[in-house]
Amino acid sequence: MFLHVTGAKPLDGYRVEVCFDDGREGIADLREALEGPMFESLKEPDMFRRLRVDEELQTIVWPNGTDLAPEYIYYQAFRDDSELQATFRKWGYIS
Repeated sequence: MFLHVTGAKPLDGYRVEVCFDDGREGIADLREALEGPMFESLKEPDMFRRLRVDEELQTIVWPNGTDLAPEYIYYQAFRDDSELQATFRKWGYIS
């Protein structure tokens, strides 16, 4: 399954309202992703809110060049959806 982010809007905290090319819409809490030097500047709320969807990469990107895999964002948005657990297991997000 290849996923693409088609829309993203920052919300409070490190949450993002996201739309995917499979028609699903949800809210992804990306707080867990903000580890390591590349993500340090994104802990600043104003920088985090500067996210956008890159048309070529088809995922969320930030001005400092950071991006996240669409599958990771999808997992964060729908991690509690029982219908998707097998997919998330296959992707390695759950055991």
